[in-house]
Amino acid sequence: MFLVTCNHNETSFLCLLFMRLWHSQEVRAVERRILLETLADQLPLDAIRFSSKLEKIERTESGETLLELIDGTRLSAKIVIGCDGIRSTVAKWMGFSEPKYVGHCAFRGLGFYPDGQPFEPKVNYTYGRGVRAGFVPVSPTKVYWFICFNSSSPGPKITDPTVLKKQAVELVRSWPSELLNIIDFTPDDTIIRTPLVDRWLWPAVSPPASAGKVVLVGDAWHPMTPNLGQGACCALEDAVVLARKLADALKSGPTSVEDALRAYGSERWPRVFPLTIRANFVGSLLQWDNPAVCSVRNNVIIPKLVQIGPMLEHTNFECEPL
Repeated sequence: MFLVTCNHNETSFLCLLFMRLWHSQEVRAVERRILLETLADQLPLDAIRFSSKLEKIERTESGETLLELIDGTRLSAKIVIGCDGIRSTVAKWMGFSEPKYVGHCAFRGLGFYPDGQPFEPKVNYTYGRGVRAGFVPVSPTKVYWFICFNSSSPGPKITDPTVLKKQAVELVRSWPSELLNIIDFTPDDTIIRTPLVDRWLWPAVSPPASAGKVVLVGDAWHPMTPNLGQGACCALEDAVVLARKLADALKSGPTSVEDALRAYGSERWPRVFPLTIRANFVGSLLQWDNPAVCSVRNNVIIPKLVQIGPMLEHTNFECEPL
């Protein structure tokens, strides 16, 4: 179940809408660190080399790919899976454009309650004009929160947690006290401010997901705004599909690896491209700040969208066994 909290009468319809559409959907909030540690624990101890940022990538005459790390280490790889985030060095080498800023930024943090957090396992939203916020428990002691706000430019990078917390509070000072309390309970090292970006993978215009035996996964290939909560989910889906394609190819011999990578891109593109566009559209819709336009959003546009079908159908993905 989803609980949507509002602080303006004009957004009351949004509350009813989300509760009606989402009652049959399941949401699980997972701390990224826990997810990564869980996945890493399934691998041999020496399988992962941490703190090894990629500096340069190039293809050798023998057809292998040469990777150079920032510490000077050089690695020769038969297959490269680029999952190095929105500023991917691998994606840049493959000819992809930089992700595009969408016009709003987000504060995010992880509230910590050592004696136990008091909230039910529900997603809570508050919508205003050009600003929205939400929070959801991720464990018995931690609560994830975000504040998304309009900004004409990404602005300077700020790392001082005191400044970040102050700016976040200023945006929602008159909003429900629950949100302010969570921010107050947030350790400094968990607060970040990031510009929201995406990349639209236009057919016949954007490069393919793979080049030879180099392939992209997750944000490195299809960064999308978090408005649908599908960025990390799509990355996990990518991993499942890619693993299946590679497993079948390796059984058939190394000559079929490039075909497998192309097949992965062909299968994933029809899912990730529409989701990227939908996430962008939903974000623009929810970030409107003009009172009259917000009224049209809540009383005309949203009701029309409901007639299209369940807005959360995109969260359903059949993950067949590997």
